[in-house]
Amino acid sequence: MKLVTFTVAEANQALQDIRPRMEGLVEAKAEFDRLQTRLQVLELAAAGATEDNPDQRELQTLGERRSRLGASIAKEIEAVHAHGCLVKDLDRGLVDFHALAGDRLVYLCWQVGEQTVEHWHTLDGGFSSRQSLHQGELE
Repeated sequence: MKLVTFTVAEANQALQDIRPRMEGLVEAKAEFDRLQTRLQVLELAAAGATEDNPDQRELQTLGERRSRLGASIAKEIEAVHAHGCLVKDLDRGLVDFHALAGDRLVYLCWQVGEQTVEHWHTLDGGFSSRQSLHQGELE
C-alpha cells in the first residue's frame, strides 16, 4: 500500500465513505465474536456426536456463517484501506490517517461515534496517547 498523507480536511472528507463502512464493521465484528463464542460451546457439546446430531448441524451452519462474515469483514477493511488510511481496532471502530506535523509523520485518529477527526498521536504512541488537534501542534 502506498503511503498517503492527509490534512485534517482531507481525512474528514474521506470519512464520508469510511464512517458507514466502519459502523458496519463494528457491528459485524461484534456478530463475529458472538458466533465464535457460540461455536466454542457447540464444539464441546458436539464432541463425538454424529452428523445428524442437532448440535453438530448447528456447528456446521454457524461455522459457514462465520466464514462468510469473516470474508465480508476482510473485504470492507480492504475498502477502508483503499482510501490510504489504516483500520486499527474493529471493536472501537478506530482508524488512523498518516499526516505531517512539520517534518514528522504522525497519525490523525478517528473512531466511530466521533463526528470529525479531532485527535492525533505519534506513530508509536497509540490511542492512549492521542491529543486534541485543538491543543496540539497540528491545529
